[in-house]
Amino acid sequence: MSLSAQALALLDSVQHTIFNCLNSTTASLSQTRQAHAHILKTGLFNDTHLATKLLSHYANNMCFADATLVLDLVPEPNVFSFSTLIYAFSKFHQFHHALSTFSQMLTRGLMPDNRVLPSAVKACAGLSALKPARQVHGIASVSGFDSDSFVQSSLVHMYIKCNQIRDAHRVFDRMFEPDVVSWSALVAAYARQGCVDEAKRLFSEMGDSGVQPNLISWNGMIAGFNHSGLYSEAVLMFLDMHLRGFEPDGTTISSVLPAVGDLEDLVMGILIHGYVIKQGLVSDKCVSSALIDMYGKCSCTSEMSQVFDQMDHMDVGSCNAFIFGLSRNGQVESSLRLFRQLKDQGMELNVVSWTSMIACCSQNGRDIEALELFREMQIAGVKPNSVTIPCLLPACGNIAALMHGKAAHCFSLRRGISTDVYVGSALIDMYAKCGRIQASRICFDGIPTKNLVCWNAVIAGYAMHGKAKEAMEIFDLMQRSGQKPDIISFTCVLSACSQSGLTEEGSYYFNSMSSKYGIEARVEHYACMVTLLSRAGKLEQAYAMIRRMPVNPDACVWGALLSSCRVHNNVSLGEVAAEKLFELEPSNPGNYILLSNIYASKGMWNEVNRVRDMMKNKGLRKNPGCSWIEVKNKVHMLLAGDKSHPQMTQIIEKLDKLSMEMKKLGYFPEINFVLQDVEEQDKEQILCGHSEKLAVVFGLLNTPPGYPLQVIKNLRICGDCHVVIKFISSFERREIFVRDTNRFHHFKEGACSCGDYW
Repeated sequence: MSLSAQALALLDSVQHTIFNCLNSTTASLSQTRQAHAHILKTGLFNDTHLATKLLSHYANNMCFADATLVLDLVPEPNVFSFSTLIYAFSKFHQFHHALSTFSQMLTRGLMPDNRVLPSAVKACAGLSALKPARQVHGIASVSGFDSDSFVQSSLVHMYIKCNQIRDAHRVFDRMFEPDVVSWSALVAAYARQGCVDEAKRLFSEMGDSGVQPNLISWNGMIAGFNHSGLYSEAVLMFLDMHLRGFEPDGTTISSVLPAVGDLEDLVMGILIHGYVIKQGLVSDKCVSSALIDMYGKCSCTSEMSQVFDQMDHMDVGSCNAFIFGLSRNGQVESSLRLFRQLKDQGMELNVVSWTSMIACCSQNGRDIEALELFREMQIAGVKPNSVTIPCLLPACGNIAALMHGKAAHCFSLRRGISTDVYVGSALIDMYAKCGRIQASRICFDGIPTKNLVCWNAVIAGYAMHGKAKEAMEIFDLMQRSGQKPDIISFTCVLSACSQSGLTEEGSYYFNSMSSKYGIEARVEHYACMVTLLSRAGKLEQAYAMIRRMPVNPDACVWGALLSSCRVHNNVSLGEVAAEKLFELEPSNPGNYILLSNIYASKGMWNEVNRVRDMMKNKGLRKNPGCSWIEVKNKVHMLLAGDKSHPQMTQIIEKLDKLSMEMKKLGYFPEINFVLQDVEEQDKEQILCGHSEKLAVVFGLLNTPPGYPLQVIKNLRICGDCHVVIKFISSFERREIFVRDTNRFHHFKEGACSCGDYW
């Protein structure tokens, strides 16, 4: 045999070996790489079929870089070559790469067929990318494949994923014989949008057209109605399904139980639980999690615990449901204990687990623990998401942990979620509560698509800071942008007016609620108006408004009047408001204290003693003044009169020095704010122990000169402390932010942002 004949025979043998390897569905990755090496040596890349086989093996092994390299080396790739890779990219959810390869195919002048188009359509759906979706649809129309049933079905699903239900419906109407999958997808989409009539009409038409709904159809309707908040419709659909002889499966039960829980329909929940036991669905983890969630929403913690304890194998989903159920029902300690226990046992807790616990602590006054959990979460390598950050930020705002809030903001910037409407709204609220209203406005301006929550958050922020003009400007801008205000919007703008004593403007907004917007005033709006009128000295007018209210005034309304009676030392109306509050809130010590203070301001010590005896007989105690300050990324708490603080001696010494400097400049303590029948010297000592003073001086001792201070107090700031902190801001050249229960005070250069109207 000649040399050339031997070479050809060898080449033929190699080619045969390569074909056998690539035609085998069980070829390993190492065998694929060997075949690739042989192809490179023998120059067989000209064989498009062989190269495509190689490309397919790489793609199926998720070696996309190798697959792309093979495609680039094929001199004349065909549509099949590209479709193989595009299909693999879509199959493994590499949607960006799928569309990029699809674009590359078009650039080479190759028109897609009915095999590659569904993969490209799936990639658009996976990305919810509407612009590329419309382009792919256009290509399908130009190439004539938009009438292909498989392509049409893909387009229907794509438009549904892109939230373009009308476009999906138009494609659906062009289908010659839509199958049950397309019918079910469209019906479920309308249900998810809350379009009850349209969803039910289509569901009925499905049966009339000869396509019988299956279990997926029913489940789609139930899940859709639940998703859109139409819980009653979801339960009714479930009952209708059962009556028509369809047996619910685990997916059905998991879809309807959340709706039952949100309706707090315990009887229905128990009936479904019985069905679950009868059908042997208890072992379904999703069903068990849904049962735990339902009982938690119905406040049945014992039943919830029983379901959890009876699970054969706990998974993270059921644990999350149980943790959330405990926290929902105020059992924070139990929730934390379980979370720690699961963590110590090595359970792989996910982002939902951590977020649930952070939310639990944040919503139940355990703000410092919420911050600690967030730090632990990051150490554990669990990445927070766009739900975690809005759960954490309220904790930062509640205790003015500005540095922690800024860290969360930076994290959201790195993750690209800072402009998410819910993250953005939480940032607006956090910065406002931390005294940085300018930062709130920057966050607000940076949100590309604003919803009502964003608008209300920034109006509330301006109101908190006493910036009524800015609050009203935003309120007007909101309406010009096409956003209609709601009850919260009016509460915020009325609060802003009350902080600045703008009675005319406040009355205008209050009256326009009904006349212009058709919104009936609620008790919270009346409370704002009572505060606005009474703090402006119009106590009788405020009382007259209360008597004219179409609904019974609640504790907020009477509390607003009583607080203003304390400001103006009005005994007669104060007694009226207090008596109502004693009926509505017999265990709230704050109401007794306010009335006692009104009596004390008039020197009515017998009445003071009578009220305090009432408190003693009821076992009530005055809430101690408490202030928080963040120093060196740690939040410190100081209590009024507390002498146990390790730096208390230094704090008192510094206060004494400041007091001496103030007296040199003609300042004397405002002892009328001490509402106790004691000597004047004792009153001065009592004033020194107020928690906001202690916190400010603690900040002076532990921060460098000129560093701004941020203090939060659980009660309203007293007049003497207000004067003292104004002096400190000038003498020490510090900006000092103090947030009390009523508003923000921004002290700078001896003046306060409230203009002494508070």
